Amino acid sequence: MESRPDTQTEGKRVIITVLGHDRIGILAAVTSILAEARINILDVSQTILQEFYTMAMVADISQSAISLKELREKLESKGEELELKINVQHEDIFRFMHRI
Repeated sequence: MESRPDTQTEGKRVIITVLGHDRIGILAAVTSILAEARINILDVSQTILQEFYTMAMVADISQSAISLKELREKLESKGEELELKINVQHEDIFRFMHRI
């Protein structure tokens, strides 16, 4: 059964993915940017595959102080600094790309 999104946050969420070599402080770096922008983390999954760090996060942007474009730029910049690939996409785009 497919889970349904919370109607209060539906359409106001982003999917954030992070991929790169594992190192100390990755989660802290990403979450500090989100906290500064008043973005609430709804769910997060992270794992280490061999020496590679992978994370997927769902976040609520309804109270955000910045635009999605600004968030993307900040996270991509932090990714470059930490030699990671950080991607941000609105949940609508994610759902459209992964529909059957």
